[in-house]
Amino acid sequence: MHPVHDIDVVLLLALALSSKRRPAQLAEIVAAAEVVDSAIPSNLQLIESFAKLARHGLISALDGGFSLTQEAQAVMSGASRTSNTARRIASIKEKLVVHETTTEHAPILLSAKDVSTAILAHRASSKSPGSTLLAPKPSADSRKPRPGQRQRKPLPANRHKN
Repeated sequence: MHPVHDIDVVLLLALALSSKRRPAQLAEIVAAAEVVDSAIPSNLQLIESFAKLARHGLISALDGGFSLTQEAQAVMSGASRTSNTARRIASIKEKLVVHETTTEHAPILLSAKDVSTAILAHRASSKSPGSTLLAPKPSADSRKPRPGQRQRKPLPANRHKN
């Protein structure tokens, strides 16, 4: 797969992060891409990267969302999770350069309007204090004690030895 850009690897990492249990929506992928790279990719970069990775059989569209294929999971399986992001991107990028597809797959064509809507939804959710697209935070209103937590008894007063 030639040429491989950093946005391709960032998109794969974002998909791996956001589609663990179910196919991820576009706004969730944008949020995960910002977590991975600390910047939101541009519309054109996302559109081109989605099309290229889908054409090489690394991304699939399922149930209105997107997920990694088995080939993409195999490419990303050896990347060290303890290394920093730059090293992970470099190691995955090396694997993508030598990755060869046997068949040409249909590209995923996203519209600029869909990508812009997802980016705006992510920005709006990141400004609101109570929710994120990756992991919903518990509300501050619930005062129920967590399971296994109990109030501790105060320590007894120290007795002085004479």
